[in-house]
Amino acid sequence: MKRIYKITLLVGITILVSSCHNNSAPNYQYFPNMYESVAYEPYAESKVFKGGKEGQLPVEGTINRGFEPYEYENSTAGYELAKANLKSPLSIEERNSEKGKELFEIYCISCHGATGNGKGKLVEREKFLGVPSYKDREITEGSIFHVETYGLNAMGSHANQLSAHERWLVADYVLKLKSQL
Repeated sequence: MKRIYKITLLVGITILVSSCHNNSAPNYQYFPNMYESVAYEPYAESKVFKGGKEGQLPVEGTINRGFEPYEYENSTAGYELAKANLKSPLSIEERNSEKGKELFEIYCISCHGATGNGKGKLVEREKFLGVPSYKDREITEGSIFHVETYGLNAMGSHANQLSAHERWLVADYVLKLKSQL
């Protein structure tokens, strides 16, 4: 007799649970704030945060993940210091001229030309004028890296497109081009 009651109770619970299921309505969420977080406007006022606004500055002294600090400032003095003091951290084995050439052909050839003479396609089509030849400039690997990092005159920074390692490879290749002119 007890067995019939248990089976009846089990069947009853099963029917009760299955009858509550509705495919058109979503199920209940446990801690819905974890799934659907409250959106904050970055410049909204808030009493919770320091300064009374949602958007906060990063903690002083922190750097972005993957960011490599560069000690020289973006000025003429910084350029001269980099030109005089900055040396490539690449070893002889790391100086891959094929990779440097490949990067040069992607990012630099359109303005500076294949040989570094300043006669790239954009210069020939008069989109940019006054791109110097490497032969006419007194450049070092430090000055090339500095210009790639910050840009100079009409040339913009390539720090977002090229990592520091890749900028050093391009600088090494540019010096090889200069020696061939």
